[in-house]
Amino acid sequence: MFAAERRQLILEMVRANGAVSLRELARVVQTSEVTVRRDVRALEAEGLLDRRHGGAVLPGGFTRESGFPQKSHLATAEKTAIADLAASFVEEGEAVVVGAGTTTQELARRLARIPGLTVVTNSLLVAQALAHANRVEVVMTGGTLRGSNYALVGSGAEQSLQGLRVTRAFLSGSGLTAERGLSTSNMLSASVDRALVQAAAEVVVLADHTKLGTDTMFQTVPTDLISRLVTDEPPAHDDRAGSELQALADQGVRISVAGTGAGCGAGGTDGANGAVGSEAMPPGSRGRRDVPLPGQRRTHTGGPGVSGGPGGQLRGAGGPLGSQETGERARVADLRRR
Repeated sequence: MFAAERRQLILEMVRANGAVSLRELARVVQTSEVTVRRDVRALEAEGLLDRRHGGAVLPGGFTRESGFPQKSHLATAEKTAIADLAASFVEEGEAVVVGAGTTTQELARRLARIPGLTVVTNSLLVAQALAHANRVEVVMTGGTLRGSNYALVGSGAEQSLQGLRVTRAFLSGSGLTAERGLSTSNMLSASVDRALVQAAAEVVVLADHTKLGTDTMFQTVPTDLISRLVTDEPPAHDDRAGSELQALADQGVRISVAGTGAGCGAGGTDGANGAVGSEAMPPGSRGRRDVPLPGQRRTHTGGPGVSGGPGGQLRGAGGPLGSQETGERARVADLRRR
């Protein structure tokens, strides 16, 4: 086991238990107490834990990583709207991968209504949401169960994804910035998410506005690999989220904003194919705004699920839309101003 992996496991144990002895840490990571003591010193130097005689404890004021029970009660209306909108991008007969998270769990509940799907996932919660969908095939990775988010992680999960190719991946995380892209606070989860990205021709990130501008320890998807962000509209006073949306748009990420109010319209602009006008919405959707982005998108060598055709190019407002660019960019900028 590499030193970084050992230290991440040590940190997770301390966060989960509050205090852990060196002997127990050495037993779990399968190394000597001398090595563990050295790892604990390094983590203390980074301010991640405090050393105590014979063990390690949480530092004062340190916030533990939220587990599923806590996360499931955060931004529930926003996650529901995001899931409604994200499901509208999936067509019958597609093969997709869906990562772990409470927002992706909401998405899975809506994917259960789409016939002919094949869904690959490392999340027990996603699989459970699809378990009784007669017309959806669920493929689970291998791996080791991470109890805090009911996800399979580790080399077993990553190896089971090798050689896989699907149209798109739906991922969530702990934070999203234009500078680093999507990130998470857990190294093992980040590694599996990177393997999910490698299996997909297109990457769709699901992140509510509270995650915009937040940067966490481990990068999962760099900005240049994110094809689309599905999010909710930030509050008028949230300048950070609005600025981050503009920065993501400037880097070529397509922004799809899901409304959470009953008065939201279903109109939008499809920057992938140049069509402007209303788009069909799935049942229960709360409205959408799809903001095409400036400049040409990179080319994906994917299947028919990639917008623009097999092996085609995802085009932003600098492509066929032409005269629509100024107005649509202004809509993203308007989020920042409000």
